[in-house]
Amino acid sequence: MTPPHRKVFDAAAEALGLVLKFEHPADAVLSNYFRQHAALGQHDRAFVAEAVFGILRHKRTLDFLTDSGNTHSLLLAWLARFSGIRELAPRLQAAETHAVAAYQAVSCDALPAPVQAELPDWVYERLSAQLAEPEILALGRTLTQAAPLDLRVNTVRGNRESALQALAAGGFEASATPYSPIGVRIAGKPAINRHPLFLDGTLEVQDEGSQLVGYLLAPRRHDLAVDFCAGAGGKTLMLGAMMNSQGRLYAFDVSPARLARLKPRLKRSGLSNLHPHVLAHEHDQKVKRLAGKIDRVLVDAPCSGLGTLRRNPDLKWRQSPAGVAEMRVKQKRILAAAATLVKPGGRLVYATCSLLTDESEDIVADFLAANPDFRSLDCSDLLAQQGIVLDTGKQMRLWPHVHGTDGFFAAALECVKM
Repeated sequence: MTPPHRKVFDAAAEALGLVLKFEHPADAVLSNYFRQHAALGQHDRAFVAEAVFGILRHKRTLDFLTDSGNTHSLLLAWLARFSGIRELAPRLQAAETHAVAAYQAVSCDALPAPVQAELPDWVYERLSAQLAEPEILALGRTLTQAAPLDLRVNTVRGNRESALQALAAGGFEASATPYSPIGVRIAGKPAINRHPLFLDGTLEVQDEGSQLVGYLLAPRRHDLAVDFCAGAGGKTLMLGAMMNSQGRLYAFDVSPARLARLKPRLKRSGLSNLHPHVLAHEHDQKVKRLAGKIDRVLVDAPCSGLGTLRRNPDLKWRQSPAGVAEMRVKQKRILAAAATLVKPGGRLVYATCSLLTDESEDIVADFLAANPDFRSLDCSDLLAQQGIVLDTGKQMRLWPHVHGTDGFFAAALECVKM
């Protein structure tokens, strides 16, 4: 990246100040900022976005170096330590030149472990119950890297081999994902939404870890299935394709806006077995009418999203212990409601994109203790049945620094009620 002219440097500092209020997601704040500053060119916008997200990724280190909330200082420190300062150097004031030299002189080895991991203290402390310090550092450093672009091949429209060939012919550096049989990973940040395979529904954006959650549920062609927290429908569309557009798949969500984003994706997909429904709450009449009738239920529960920090680094600073505690109440309530749908012999998968046991293993343990009609299934065995060799243990825990996916947790449960 080429450091900017002074006016663009100042624009980045201004945009950063708005993002650091942490009142809204960073990408939404930046989109609004660019709308209000239409004179910024494409390269200028690229610098502003890269600077803001770079600072969010490395905020612990930068806060430690600057010891201030000054956005210009944060930006200078980021350029000095993580990007490039050479071309901007002639435009720096004397005090800024001195500050840059000081930032560059600090040894990272002297920083406290949570700072080296680029994680809030409370997140570091909770991870310490699961991982040794070297592994937390490896995880934290991986989370400062931008995530690759993962795609899923819609098997109703095509297959991975032909998709890879078409992408290569179009100049994309694409490869098969290591675990998901229908995953494609693309290097860089290409505009895939303009590619013919995206426009015709053959390809959808979906992290490989999210795809593996679908393989744990493994809906069959003539099943009745429910995605209980469907959102914009990334996993729902995969489930519909796994069912070969047969059976019946309900996409439930309490947010009309989220389900509305599913509609254009559903149209592209060619699926005819997917039925979106807005719920008033988890005990909606639609849920009660389907109680005990569903073969497969997915609960992709709302969570802190800490497993997605490669994509959403601002979540490190927008989440809190109090927020996680509130999420836990909601997660327990949603899981209990979704479980009422599962018929005897049916399968329930609970998943989160969280790194924390509070929102994952602990929720499932509490559920099983209160619901003896459910038993745990072995996730490694379930994936092996789909031809996926991945030793996850009984419950699936995916780590960005180990598996190259977002951070995911999933548990597969079977209803054994007679």
